[in-house]
Amino acid sequence: MTILTVTARGQVTFRKDVLHHLGIRPGEKIELDKLPDGSVALRAARPTGSIDDFIGILAGKTKKIATLDEIKEAAADGWAGIK
Repeated sequence: MTILTVTARGQVTFRKDVLHHLGIRPGEKIELDKLPDGSVALRAARPTGSIDDFIGILAGKTKKIATLDEIKEAAADGWAGIK
């Protein structure tokens, strides 16, 4: 069990191991649900959206035209967490 200390401003700091367990990186958000029994459920807030929201997001950002192989490699690296 991890014990957190609440500051005078009502803030807590999560340990790195807890954030890693949740899959949360710096700058990302956390969802917290208050449950009826007084406990809470904590998880990484993942953006929701559709493929329609994504299509065209990079339009006009570059003049380079990527090959299908380059796109596949970039997608695989993204899923693997490689920047």
